[in-house]
Amino acid sequence: MNQQSNKLRIMLKVAIFAAITAILAQVEIPLPLIPISGQTLAVGIAATILGSRQGALAMVLYMAIGAVGLPVFAGFSGGPQVLVGPSGGYVFGFIAAAYVTGLILEKTKFTIPMAVIANIMGMFVTLAFGTVQLKLVLDLGWNAAIVAGVYPFLVVGFIKAFLASWIGIVVRRRLVQAKLLGDMPKEVA
Repeated sequence: MNQQSNKLRIMLKVAIFAAITAILAQVEIPLPLIPISGQTLAVGIAATILGSRQGALAMVLYMAIGAVGLPVFAGFSGGPQVLVGPSGGYVFGFIAAAYVTGLILEKTKFTIPMAVIANIMGMFVTLAFGTVQLKLVLDLGWNAAIVAGVYPFLVVGFIKAFLASWIGIVVRRRLVQAKLLGDMPKEVA
């Protein structure tokens, strides 16, 4: 495969996962300050399938599309005001979470147990970014920010980490078998 063809494949994979994230962002459970949405599930799936760099690039593209105003964030929202608002830290955290999740898998093995550990670590990265911005934007104390920005998401976060791991590893293995992820890091059968 030539260099140009490989770059095109990477761009397509990144764009597909940015689109999947935009779609899953619309699946949401409303809460008072920050809704629970499918965005973090998509982040975990993208990182588990694509790895650190491409997973993070998919989240950068997702954030950029939303930043210019397309309604891809939770609740069909978009625009820079979302990124500087109370929930914006979570969106920034998606980039770091995808990178960390993918990196853990690249340094270990692409297996469901390792993916669960990696996705849980990614969840805490997202929650850390989100809580910091929630604290700053709403001028909350640390305790109030943690109560509002972490606790409501823990149980669902663990469930999404497991789902992202299972879906991601199953799909990844099938894509590798179909030779659609040939440029990816080491694989485990």
